[in-house]
Amino acid sequence: MANLLQIPTDDSVLLRVSHSNLKSFSADVRFSLQMTVESVKEKLWKKSGTSVDSMSLELFDDTGAKVSDLNDNSKPFGFYSLHDGYRLNILDLDPSSVTAGGWLEDTSLVEKYSISEEAYDKLGGKFPYLCTFRKYKEKFASQNPSVVENKITDNYMEDLCANIKVGDRCEVEPGEKRGVVKFVGRAENIAPGFWIGVQYDEPLGKHDGTVRGKRYFTCPSLHGAMVRPEKVKVGDYPEKDPFEEDEI
Repeated sequence: MANLLQIPTDDSVLLRVSHSNLKSFSADVRFSLQMTVESVKEKLWKKSGTSVDSMSLELFDDTGAKVSDLNDNSKPFGFYSLHDGYRLNILDLDPSSVTAGGWLEDTSLVEKYSISEEAYDKLGGKFPYLCTFRKYKEKFASQNPSVVENKITDNYMEDLCANIKVGDRCEVEPGEKRGVVKFVGRAENIAPGFWIGVQYDEPLGKHDGTVRGKRYFTCPSLHGAMVRPEKVKVGDYPEKDPFEEDEI
C-alpha cells in the first residue's frame, strides 16, 4: 500500500477551482501532488477567504461527474485520481462565513449609507470652508441656466455668441492664438450647445473646417478649430509679426 503513495516529486496538476458561495469565483490553480489535502486547503484559503476548518473539497472530472470527496487532510493530494482540467469545488460549511448569502457578489444586498436632510444641511455650518455637493449644484445651475441636471442643452453658451459674428478677428485661449471667426452656431455631431469655428493665422489647428465628416467652414489644413465661445475674444487682433520677438 505504501508504494501506491509514492509520487514523483516533480508531478503537478492544473485544476479549475470553484466555490459553493461565490458563483463568479473561478480560477485555474496548479497544485503539487506532493501536497497534503490540508496544504491544498491552506492554499485555497488565501484565494477564496474560506477558512481551512470550514472548508470541504469535492473533486469532479472533466465531464462534470463527481470523483470523490477529499475529507482526509493528512492524505497526499496525489492519492486521488487527479488530471489536468478536473474541477475542485470548495464547500464553505460556515453559515456565518463572509462569503455566505451572496453579498460579496450582489451589491444590492449591501446596506447603503444614508444621511438625513437635516444632518446634510448642517454640514455647511460645521465646515464653513467646504461647499456641499448640493450647494455646488444649486450655484452652478443658477450661473448656467442652459445646463439642466448636469446635461448640456442645445442652448449652452448661446448668450456668449451675441457679440461674435463670422468675419471678426479674434484671440483664442489658451495660448493667445489669433485668427478669424468662420462659424458661429450649433455642432450636434461634436456636442450640444454653441461652438465657434476659427481659422488660425498659423497652422495651430486640427483640421480644415471639417469635423467628424461634416464641413462647418473652409480653411487651409491644420488652421481650423472648433472651440467654445467662452474661449474666444473678438476685437482688434491683427496677425502677429513672426519676427516681433526678435526685435530690440
